[in-house]
Amino acid sequence: MDIGFLGMGTMGRPMARNLARAGYDVTVWNRSPGKAADVVDYGASEASDLADVLHRSVVFSSLADDRAFADSAPSLQAAKPGSVHVNLATVSPAMSGEAESALSARGIFYVAAPVFGRAEVAEAGQLTVLAAGNPGAIDGVASLLDVIGRRTWRIGDDPKQANVVKILGNYLIANAIQAMAEATTVAEKVGGSPELLMEIMNDSLFPGGVYAGYGKMIAQRRYEPAGFRLPLGLKDVRLALAQAHAADVGLPFGSVLEDLFLDALAHGQADQDWSAITEATRRRAGLA
Repeated sequence: MDIGFLGMGTMGRPMARNLARAGYDVTVWNRSPGKAADVVDYGASEASDLADVLHRSVVFSSLADDRAFADSAPSLQAAKPGSVHVNLATVSPAMSGEAESALSARGIFYVAAPVFGRAEVAEAGQLTVLAAGNPGAIDGVASLLDVIGRRTWRIGDDPKQANVVKILGNYLIANAIQAMAEATTVAEKVGGSPELLMEIMNDSLFPGGVYAGYGKMIAQRRYEPAGFRLPLGLKDVRLALAQAHAADVGLPFGSVLEDLFLDALAHGQADQDWSAITEATRRRAGLA
């Protein structure tokens, strides 16, 4: 099976590398050339022109946001009829719907397959994949999704629903990050140990990737290198707010989160991990 892969960012590179390592014929492309060296080392080819990637039976994309995906969308319609486009990124449900309509009009199947997991999880091929779209198209790429993930959840026939689940999952993670930020800030303010607090919580009440991984980063104030940049966190909180407002559901914590993300950006933290919103809470508590 010949595979095209668009987007050699933090998540795209390890996913493409795993596909190449598994023996698939993978051709990769990135808007900024030169980022695919460690994928090419495993047998992939790097295309200088986007069109060279699109003439494949399956094309994956892992682009940052709606704007990046929309910029490539006109070119995606040049893919061959009968091919499958798998969008691994967190985009808005509206963008997912527009992509499905535009591609299906050209005889191209669109599968939304956003993933849960940071770069190290992608490297290990242990991502959680949320797949939605034409059932036959998902069947056709199921073996590929098994390479990049530990489990694929089938969300339904409507691609938008996979994006809704991903957005709400990220919203829950953002709330957990802020809850840990507040708890560790209080512990530090009263002379306790944020690291000990999180060690106890992870051992007893909250075992699992979110509290263990982010809890350690927050307690140690270690936000670099960024596995998920802070502006992307703000994007996902705003996507959650938009979905909730469209459904006449209030998300009071979401408005607080948006304010904290903006505070962090105003203090020059755009290149840090989204767990760095912790610093906004620390600043408000008068900590250095």
